[in-house]
Amino acid sequence: MKRKLLYTTLIIAILCVISILVCNRTIKKHTVSKLYTEVNTIPSNNVGLLLGTSPKLKSGNNNLYFDYRILATVELYKAGKIKYILISGDNRKEDYNEPEEMKKALIQKGIPEKSIYLDYAGFRTLDSVVRAKEVFGQNRLTIISQRFHNERAIYLAEKNGIDAIGYNAPNVNAYAGLKTNIRELLARVKMFIDLGIDKQPHFLGEKIIIGNNK
Repeated sequence: MKRKLLYTTLIIAILCVISILVCNRTIKKHTVSKLYTEVNTIPSNNVGLLLGTSPKLKSGNNNLYFDYRILATVELYKAGKIKYILISGDNRKEDYNEPEEMKKALIQKGIPEKSIYLDYAGFRTLDSVVRAKEVFGQNRLTIISQRFHNERAIYLAEKNGIDAIGYNAPNVNAYAGLKTNIRELLARVKMFIDLGIDKQPHFLGEKIIIGNNK
């Protein structure tokens, strides 16, 4: 009985590893030509979708993922590669507001407020991407985040009829990003499950036209 249980556990573990590897390889293969790291080579788009994260870690230290995404967005805007910035992030708690924190950071870097739009219902990457199309009317996007995040976001965008490219913000060092990278591998498997069951955002809502209401 113990041997049978061990064998079953081993088979399940192997299948899980294979699933993770296949999902990861599929995403990388389909997005490699859509990713850019140099501002001079990336094509222009009307809107950049900045994916939200917290400015601080639980330790109280600065979150480098946040800092690097802000710098990447400023680079694109000042180079004329995007005209508007749609910040999409989590705001489900009263004391936690990713879009507002990112907006403040961008304004401090010289980005005009009139060029910034906020999506407070970007609870997950799926929500951010789908809402960019269904609520904010965007069929073409430049997605701004770290490479691992951009890969998944672009794949989601393509599956939802959005022509998306990604501008890769610098990654953090391997040690600091280890937990994030492990979580990302699992998120990729979940993404394929969500696509398979046609998972929709938590909220949609009224249309917001970027560029016409400020």
